Amino acid sequence: MVSRRNARCLAALSGVLLLAYGAVAIAETSAAIAEAADEPTETEHFDCRQLAEWERPESPVEWFERSLWAGHCHVFQARAVRIGIDGVRTLALSRDIQDGVEREVARFLDGPPVFFERRGHIGRMSWSNGDPEVPASPAGMARHIEQYYRLSMGSDERIANRSAVRLDIEPLDGLRFGHRLWLDEDTALPLKRELIDDRGRVVETFQLTELQPPQLYQGGVVLDATPAPPQQAWGAGWLPNGFLDQPVDTQTDRHDPEVGHRIYSDGLSTLSLFVEPIEEGRERLIPGLHRLGISLAVVRHVAVGGRPMQVVAMGELPPRVLAQVAESLSWGEASEAPE
Repeated sequence: MVSRRNARCLAALSGVLLLAYGAVAIAETSAAIAEAADEPTETEHFDCRQLAEWERPESPVEWFERSLWAGHCHVFQARAVRIGIDGVRTLALSRDIQDGVEREVARFLDGPPVFFERRGHIGRMSWSNGDPEVPASPAGMARHIEQYYRLSMGSDERIANRSAVRLDIEPLDGLRFGHRLWLDEDTALPLKRELIDDRGRVVETFQLTELQPPQLYQGGVVLDATPAPPQQAWGAGWLPNGFLDQPVDTQTDRHDPEVGHRIYSDGLSTLSLFVEPIEEGRERLIPGLHRLGISLAVVRHVAVGGRPMQVVAMGELPPRVLAQVAESLSWGEASEAPE
């Protein structure tokens, strides 16, 4: 049970999480919020018009990659329903592209009024680390997840009055959750997503119920630059295989390298690490395991050089994974994530 105080704190952390990155696949077009990066002086673009010339995908990995590109290159409006252990919510979704910059809006139609907006570009798979060839996230992600998930084709179905191709995505270990995706046969846009926990239970379903005919953007979408990783005094000492430090600037205190937020992802599953000092008068979380919707958070209080710090590992992952990540935090000058 989460206390009212802990619920407020976790809700704030969840808001920061949404501000920092958009979840992959169908969540990327719905409830993600992100701060748009500063426009680089020399921009690269992905020409969305070429999608109309590509051959129909054949393999599960090809369908998955096509769905990611489609999510960046189509303009549409839709209605959706989200079903989770915390209840049922309906949403209105819209997606637009202006001058190569994507804009996604999600508005809940029932319950407490919530409005999410994301403006951004096509991201990169990781920080540059001096490598000028860091792939754009759709291409890099599709190649990456093959190493940690088994992708297969399921039976075709009909979702939101459109023909859909089903992808079954099963983790190759017990350290992450599985997924089922239903992709629009014509555009490869995600129409439905199920999140499956390590016990085989469907813990969340997100499904479009109505989709106005999507339009392919007739131009280029901006590709993010390849930034160098920030220098922080801490990082994850252990991560499940395949989790990479994401190129999102989440430094919350420019004057204190021990305070901040880092995001790690294997391309489908994502976890976030928060570190902040425990100070008099500031609300803190009770150490242990907490649940916020389908997300879990493990909280630890540690002393670093005599300074009390709060560590939170949060994500849609098995509790034992979050606990091990939180317990393995490494401290030192300019700590980097492990390879």
